[in-house]
Parts: sequence; structure tokens; C-alpha cells
Amino acid sequence: MQRLTDARRESSGSALGGEALPPRAVARPAAPPTPVERALATMRGPLDRPLPLATLAEIAGLSPFHFARTFRQATGIPPGQFLAALRLEQAKRLLLTTDLTVTEICFAVGYDSIGTFTTRFTQFVGLPPGQMRRLPETLGEALARLPADRLMPPTADPADTASGVVGRIGPDVEADTLIFVGLFPGAIPQGRPVVGMALAAPGPFRLPAPPDGRYHLLAAAVPHPQRAHDATAALLPGAALRVGRAPGTLVVRGGRGGVSAAIALRPPQPTDPPVLVALPALLLACCPRLRPARDGRN
Repeated sequence: MQRLTDARRESSGSALGGEALPPRAVARPAAPPTPVERALATMRGPLDRPLPLATLAEIAGLSPFHFARTFRQATGIPPGQFLAALRLEQAKRLLLTTDLTVTEICFAVGYDSIGTFTTRFTQFVGLPPGQMRRLPETLGEALARLPADRLMPPTADPADTASGVVGRIGPDVEADTLIFVGLFPGAIPQGRPVVGMALAAPGPFRLPAPPDGRYHLLAAAVPHPQRAHDATAALLPGAALRVGRAPGTLVVRGGRGGVSAAIALRPPQPTDPPVLVALPALLLACCPRLRPARDGRN
């Protein structure tokens, strides 16, 4: 019996040839989710239900006051605003990928009034639900009229002294992407920017001079709708989306402002608010020759 015990001990500590086996790597347990991550996981669940602050705070294990403060520190916006953005993001997805009516989508994302839903969607996405549903076709037809090398206007040299907001998009951007940069009054890219433009490649940019004030300079990159031959992929970029922002807020005085460091674009993090604005729709606003004739529909 002793020999059998010794043999088992030896086989467990030796490899073939008598060499000792290396110790097994012990997998570290995953870190438990933070209170904000627990709340976000619930917020990204079914969106046809109410989720008041008290419920989210209970899920996070914090008092409502402490939760609201912690959530804003992590995401940049209050919980209610983040949840509203998730509802509209899902509405945008359903409009582009399903045949559900606008009314059905309204209820599916937690609204109980079609009028309120349409108003909020138009305000934060930048165009009414019906136009959003037709946008892939509208954008595809507009882009088909232009050669790719004439799509974007040339960017200005930020070293000159003309008015406007200057900056630079960092070089680490995948090929065949379209980059949007704009000034927003809030920390979340929703609604039309105060001023904005589209870039065909990273590098310097100059935004038109906005009214004096304090803004958030935000940027995003999506698959190029013309080169991908699929406008929907640019409207719902999924994992291909890249986002970035200038640190803090940007102060514009006398029509001038700028950032010294290049804006780096990266994949979105779980705590990043959704990008609500229909970015490729800005092409129709930035490039007059792309704008289709108005047809009077919503």
C-alpha cells in the first residue's frame, strides 16, 4: 500500500522522463460587476418596462442619491437620460431591421404615446421615424450620384488664424470608414450638432464657427456607406463603431476654439452612452449636392 501511495505521488509530480511537471496556471476569478455595471445590464434588457431610479438603485445596491451620483460619474449623464437613449437606439434598430409599424415600435421600447415617441425620436436622432426608415434608400441613391473622391470637401489647415474650431483626428482609424466630428451642447451625441462635418480620412479638421459658448467635441467613425455598398451598415455599425471625444469641454470665444491633442477613436465601452444621432444623415446636411428634393413625407 505504501508503494502504491508513493507511486501515485511520483506520477502526479513528474512528467515522462522523470521531469517535474510545471505548476498548473490557476485562472483568476472574474471581478464582480460594479454597481453601475449591474444597473446597465438591467437597462439593456427588455425596454418595454418602466425602470425608475429607485429600482435601478436597488439593483445596484446603493441609495438612489448615491447611485445617481455614481452613475453620472461613470457615464457622464444621469441614469434616466442613459435609459432614454437606449430606448431610442433600439427604436432606430427596429426601424431599420424590421417591418414593425412606428406605433408597434413605440410601445416595444417603453413609450405609451406615439406623439411623445415621435417628438423625442426626432429631437434626439435628428429626423422623424419615417424618414429614418427610408434613410438607407435615400442615402444610397444620393451617394450613387457621386464619385468617392468627391464625397468630402477638403479639410482646412488648423494652423491658420481663420475663425472656427480646429482639431485633429488620430491616425488609428480603419480604412473605408467615414468620420463625423461635431460640437454638441451635452455629453451625449444626440440630435443635430451645433456645427459638424464628415471626413473621409483622419487628420486635421476645421469646424465652422459656432456661437460663443461651452461645448462637447465628439467624434465617431462608421463603415463608409459608399464603399461598403450598404448604407444600413453605416446607420447600425455595431462592433465597427469607433468613438472619441476631446477631454472636458471646449470653450469658443470670438468664433474660435480648438484642441491641441489628437482625438483618438476607440471601440465603445459599456459605460459610453449610445450614439443616437443618425450620423450618415449628416452627410445630407454637410454636402448640399447630396440633399434629395423634399417629398413632404415624415
